[in-house]
Amino acid sequence: MGKAGIIIKVAGPLVVAKDIPEAKMYDVVRVSDEKLIGEIIEIHHNKAFIQVYEDTSGLGPGDPVYSTYEPLSIELGPGLLESIYDGIQRPLEALVEKSGDFLSRGIDAPGLSRERVWDFEPVVKIGDELNEGDIIGTVEETPLLTHKIMVPPGKKGKVSKIESGKKKVDEVICILDDGNEKHELLMYQKWPVRIARPFSKKLVPEMPLITGQRIVDAFFPVAKGGTAAVPGPFGSGKTVIQHQLAKWCDAQVIIFVGCGERGNEMTDVLIEFPELKDPKTGEPLMKRTVLIANTSNMPVAAREASIYTGITIAEYFRDMGYSVAIMADSTSRWAEALREMSGRLEEMPGEEGYPAYLGTRVAGYYERAGRVKCLGNDNREGALTAIGAVSPPGGDLSEPVTQNTLRVVKVFWGLDAKLAYARHFPAINWLQSYSLYTDMVDAYINSEVSADWSDMRKEAMKLLQMEAELEEMVRLVGLEALSAEDRLVLEVAKSIREDFLHQSAFDPDDAYTSLKKQYLLLKAVLLFYYEGRKALESGLDIKDLLHIPVRDKIARAKIIKESELEKFDEIDSEMKQQMNAAVKQHEELKEALNA
Repeated sequence: MGKAGIIIKVAGPLVVAKDIPEAKMYDVVRVSDEKLIGEIIEIHHNKAFIQVYEDTSGLGPGDPVYSTYEPLSIELGPGLLESIYDGIQRPLEALVEKSGDFLSRGIDAPGLSRERVWDFEPVVKIGDELNEGDIIGTVEETPLLTHKIMVPPGKKGKVSKIESGKKKVDEVICILDDGNEKHELLMYQKWPVRIARPFSKKLVPEMPLITGQRIVDAFFPVAKGGTAAVPGPFGSGKTVIQHQLAKWCDAQVIIFVGCGERGNEMTDVLIEFPELKDPKTGEPLMKRTVLIANTSNMPVAAREASIYTGITIAEYFRDMGYSVAIMADSTSRWAEALREMSGRLEEMPGEEGYPAYLGTRVAGYYERAGRVKCLGNDNREGALTAIGAVSPPGGDLSEPVTQNTLRVVKVFWGLDAKLAYARHFPAINWLQSYSLYTDMVDAYINSEVSADWSDMRKEAMKLLQMEAELEEMVRLVGLEALSAEDRLVLEVAKSIREDFLHQSAFDPDDAYTSLKKQYLLLKAVLLFYYEGRKALESGLDIKDLLHIPVRDKIARAKIIKESELEKFDEIDSEMKQQMNAAVKQHEELKEALNA
């Protein structure tokens, strides 16, 4: 591999070497004769500071370091979907075949299989002028997604050769002649993970990412191309809600990054995802998913690289014109990796020991999300939605990772340990959470579902806020001291919480709720409130109102099947009939007493 540098110091995953020829920041190196993968992260004169992505046990001064003269890059092409990678895009299944369940040091494998054959269909012909980002052909990667082979950024020219048929990813499929140079295009391209992939123009995110989770879609929506954070204490359901979003959201491609999480949680993902069915097609969900597993017992340096690997893959599918969602679980573990490496580099620590550049790194990650006009001449649009879990120690949302994240994301789903312990899932606190996409998303849903959607949502949130105020009063003076209308508010807010916001991930009819069903369910709850107020004004006693039989049907309405939504009309009709009958009975009893 040419001339080598020499190790002069080893401190955990940090290795210091001298005299590496032509050393540059973020170049990948091979450390020792075992060829451990590392990356240069700091340079002082002739000394290079290297973070090694593998266990450094046994390394010592005098061992060689070889430079590859290129930055940490990943391979982008057919074969990404259904793959399970580690933090630096080594395919775990291929590594298991090489070394068994326990990976040996220095082992490596290409990110994309060189043996697998793909059926390439060109969409251009000889003589066509192509620019960067133009599509040159397609591959049916899975039944759920057509993989578009694009001209890599920075290359353009006239097509002088184009081939079709069965091809491997490292075979030349097209040659572009720009007049000065001939560019041989393969079915895959390499891209440095720390550099955002280019696009033509950034657009305003306007369409909602429909997740099927009622508290998210109705109260705190995220737009396609938006950013969201899910902070919460231990056991509050961060991983579960990310799993639900990955399973049910209407993104065409899912990238799930297990960044420093417990191994058993990642194992659940690896076991569950291949068994899950895509709700729209019935095909396995893995056929549109890429998993990146970097658990807490894997090398800390690779954890820092894992989210960049994930978002680079996500940008690649975005460039094809797809809607992509990336789930990072959790960015706190990533920040802890930054803190550990910063400490070993003896940098000046910032707040709570995190490096001073923590905010810049967090912002740099989330800024790579967005809805964009892609490179290429076909005006295609793609969207990349970034959703990151944050694990603040002790649930303290004032700690640096949470605060730096909240500065850049536009949706905050604050998880509450009290709700989780009360078995209310998703445990998103409706009084603390917020979404800055609500107005844009409301405009879309008002036109697609019903014109009164936003009014209903605002009324429901108002009732939940009134409930919080009334509960303070109840604690002071007791329930009986409240007026009948205030007691009705408490009951309706309870119905919103238990019958609308509470959702079971294990009930097939409740795990996913379409926007239409969400609207009808919330409408039924609020109709009880409106009709109940009229009944109270007519003199009906609050106790009689709260015991009308239709309330049981409202409580069970969330398990109505998507194919039987007409049952909501029956509930609404039955509710009005029972309310009128109760009021009429009250008036007849009143007349009889007066007589």
